[in-house]
Amino acid sequence: MELCQLSDLQDGEARGFCVPGFLHKVIVVRRHGQAFAYLDACPHYTGGTPMAWKKDAYLNGEGTHLACHSHGALFDIETGRCVLGPCLGQSLQDVPVHVTKHGGIEIAALASSEEEA
Repeated sequence: MELCQLSDLQDGEARGFCVPGFLHKVIVVRRHGQAFAYLDACPHYTGGTPMAWKKDAYLNGEGTHLACHSHGALFDIETGRCVLGPCLGQSLQDVPVHVTKHGGIEIAALASSEEEA
């Protein structure tokens, strides 16, 4: 399923997408020309807490990390690993994506744990 075109996201921009079959939005971040995707679910609480404080506000003020605005946690954009906050050492759930030859960002495979949750 195509979420958007890579060219729809500026470098350093994040956007959330509702995807059929997923309980949480999928966050797509463009960094250094690559697309990274995670579930919009902070691991601090069981079941995950949505991270944005307003639509598509997934990054910290400097745009250097994904941020959970509910808990103040910061996550590395390229790995999803928490580097600051109450879930230090935990990670966001990765959603495998790839960029097609036409520049579309697609989900590579549905995350079975998200479908079953």
